[in-house]
Amino acid sequence: MNMSTRAILAFALVVCVSAGGIAHATPAQDVEKYLAGLATWSADFTQTIDDGHGKIMRSAAGKLYLQKPGKFRWDYVEPSEQLILADGKHIWFYDKDLQQANLRDMDASLASTPAVLLSGGGSVGGQFDVTALPPSEGMEWYQLIPKRADTDFQLVRIGFTKGELTSMFLADKLNQVTQLTFSHSQRNAKFAPDLFTFVPPKGVDVIGRGDK
Repeated sequence: MNMSTRAILAFALVVCVSAGGIAHATPAQDVEKYLAGLATWSADFTQTIDDGHGKIMRSAAGKLYLQKPGKFRWDYVEPSEQLILADGKHIWFYDKDLQQANLRDMDASLASTPAVLLSGGGSVGGQFDVTALPPSEGMEWYQLIPKRADTDFQLVRIGFTKGELTSMFLADKLNQVTQLTFSHSQRNAKFAPDLFTFVPPKGVDVIGRGDK
């Protein structure tokens, strides 16, 4: 699983961002407040991946959609058209240029990422050591370090502006860093019933279908 994909799965951690003030009890409770009360979320995004020393290795942009429980869709439009879609049971990885789609079991794909929270499996405080960071660039920041030793990332930082998720930072165990910036977000919008359904176009090579 490449760094771009891990970052996307990690983003499921904040699928349930909600508006409103922070209770200022504990950092974990603050984050859990943000994770409560939202059925759907969508936003435009930009994404960069650097080598841990500030050198940008890749960049991308597109639109994402999230829906509880266990559904998300990332439509990449730059630099090429790609799709990562979870329907609640499986995850599709589709590359239009390569004419190839990869189908994976959702539980296996998410097991070592913060996206385990997407299905409601445990509390933030139960799975992460959460600390509040000093405000920066007009955002409130929280750092989440996984308690499990078998995850493939070191930490996640999430930033909020006036109760809205606007940034996420993820560092993997190779010290590569993914930065996601969100804009034009919408809460609890009604999505089309087939938004989280993917049917491979004719002629696309599908890998993994025979196992399902």
